[in-house]
Amino acid sequence: MALWPSLSNKYVMKLKTILAFLALTIILFMNSSLAQQSNIARNPIIYADVPDMSMVRVGDTYYMSSTTMHMSPGVPIMKSKDLVNWKLVSYAYDTLTNTHAMNLENGKNAYGNGSWASSLRYHNGVFYVSTFSATSGRTHVYTTRNIEKGNWKAVSFRPSLHDHSLFFDDDGRVYMIFGSGKIRLVELNSDVSGIKTGTKEQVLIENANEPSGNGGLPAEGSQLFKVKGKYYLFNITWPKGGMRTVVVHRADQLTGPYHGCIAFQNSGVAQGGLIDMPDGKYYAYLFRDFGAVGRVPYLVPVNWNDGWPVLGDAGKVPLLTGLPASTGLTPGIVASDEFLRTKKEPALPLVWQWNHNPDNKLWSVTKRRGYLRLATGRIDSSFLQAKNTLTQRTIGPFCVGSTMLDVSKMKDGDFAGLSLLQKNYGQIGVKVSGNAKELVMIKAGIKDPIEIKGDLLHQDKIYFKIECEFENFKDTANFFYSLDGVSWKPLGESLKMTYTLPHFMGYRFGLFNYASKNIGGYADFDYFHINNKL
Repeated sequence: MALWPSLSNKYVMKLKTILAFLALTIILFMNSSLAQQSNIARNPIIYADVPDMSMVRVGDTYYMSSTTMHMSPGVPIMKSKDLVNWKLVSYAYDTLTNTHAMNLENGKNAYGNGSWASSLRYHNGVFYVSTFSATSGRTHVYTTRNIEKGNWKAVSFRPSLHDHSLFFDDDGRVYMIFGSGKIRLVELNSDVSGIKTGTKEQVLIENANEPSGNGGLPAEGSQLFKVKGKYYLFNITWPKGGMRTVVVHRADQLTGPYHGCIAFQNSGVAQGGLIDMPDGKYYAYLFRDFGAVGRVPYLVPVNWNDGWPVLGDAGKVPLLTGLPASTGLTPGIVASDEFLRTKKEPALPLVWQWNHNPDNKLWSVTKRRGYLRLATGRIDSSFLQAKNTLTQRTIGPFCVGSTMLDVSKMKDGDFAGLSLLQKNYGQIGVKVSGNAKELVMIKAGIKDPIEIKGDLLHQDKIYFKIECEFENFKDTANFFYSLDGVSWKPLGESLKMTYTLPHFMGYRFGLFNYASKNIGGYADFDYFHINNKL
């Protein structure tokens, strides 16, 4: 049967040509649209654990601080030229405080503690990073004129001012705004070395929860900004039965009175503040609880209406930010490491952090060229209490961490390998029992850790890798080993990764070695590789 029986062949051919042209036009338009979208950054802007952000812009460069709590060094500083592509450039401190908890001594630990939300400010040519710690019981302030080279000067004072915002007013006086639910103000010395003598704290807002309703999480996470002569205080609330919410209070004077409103309430994206661009545009930097990978940053556009910041697109988080696309989190936030160092290079790149304060006598990247050596110096009964676990963030939606381990100098009772660090941790490694070396996978959950034994190892070198899937909150990890680095075999069971409040941190890859019977052994790690494809 003819397709168009009532039309002549001439008109049929012309119609086919027109339809083909329209189809090609649609395809080209769709491809062009997709190409344009691929050049635009998407939310979340960093698919990794970077919570409690605080940002400043100096000229055309942005700097951001974040929270890593019990990790050492602490308070990471990141740099960007476009608000999307970030690179670690410094840490505010190497050691927050030397306590039994921060040193993993006498059975104590500082998981979920250490230092919390920081405030990053730039004033008269000086960068200031302030944070607070229940572990030390103090408020800590770090200053430098060169934020990328560091050389931070440290001061601290009591008390520990909860979730504070450091603020320099136009008259040169300096303050901290802090509190939970009831938001307070206190003036500091001009050198930010402590609370100004004779000053008294003042209640700025009696109940900062009020705009979003009472109950649930008290308003906290204060960040104060001054825009066109008005003061804007950002807080997070979490109404009972609701979601994480941004509440903003505005005042004409620093001391108030403040009037508040719900500024943003969508998908649980909340807590953060304002950042302006050189062209006058504003964004709000916020974060979201994103399952086992941690708390991940978002950027939402800000418009102004009658002197109030209006966040998001029609009250929603946009998928596309309107900013240049991300080039990826490696090597800016995470990075592979061959452990090869020149004399001018630091011993460890900034992507690495120790789980708690390390014992620097027991690790080295110079005793064997191209290897990280982790030696044992004490007896430990559990992974979470073992010192000198070296960590990096996991990244979403997928990531793989891998290493090669030389076990020839391990002693009876030693356990070394590759891990995923959180309360419900996972490990794959080599356990030494007498003269035998056995492959082992361990998964920790609500109850006691489960040990799954593999084959005996009859060679000195062994390869390990862990694959993580975070997409759609799958939060699953699988563990593998290889005798030659080419052919891989699974070991043990899948680990269901769970974000837990005791650790208050996204999962991290970790290189570990600890002793249960004898000290003095060591394990050599040839490399650590991370990529974002399974």
